[in-house]
Amino acid sequence: MKGTIKQISLFAENKPGRLAKIAEVLSKAKINIRAFNIAEAGDFGVIRMVVDDADKAFRALQSEGFAVSETEVIGVQMKDIPGSLYEIAKSLGENNVNIDYAYAFITKTEMALLILRVDDIPGAQKVLNNIKVRLVDSSEISSL
Repeated sequence: MKGTIKQISLFAENKPGRLAKIAEVLSKAKINIRAFNIAEAGDFGVIRMVVDDADKAFRALQSEGFAVSETEVIGVQMKDIPGSLYEIAKSLGENNVNIDYAYAFITKTEMALLILRVDDIPGAQKVLNNIKVRLVDSSEISSL
């Protein structure tokens, strides 16, 4: 979908070496991890990541037996200054778009890329376009 990024999500055991195995699989497949987040839930965790080739990463991880899925998220390029997140979150909230979760990273250009999982992607895109926020596609991930 235009204006979205494919995110890889894995359900993995919370035990020593598990993240190393995931990173090894992606390394051998020549996949670059651009951003990731781990949410711990007791004996298991959810690892969410943005990579430079989501389809290839999905296949590589699935072939190694990982419980993996793809999710459409929104990538928002924002200035790395105080108040940028506030403007985005405030605008979405005022327009009844819920942010399910978010994580961010700094790009090579000293901008931040905010990854948003929302309950209404088209609605969020409209709101963000109205406030002149630049949305990033999956095709741009490797250049950030």
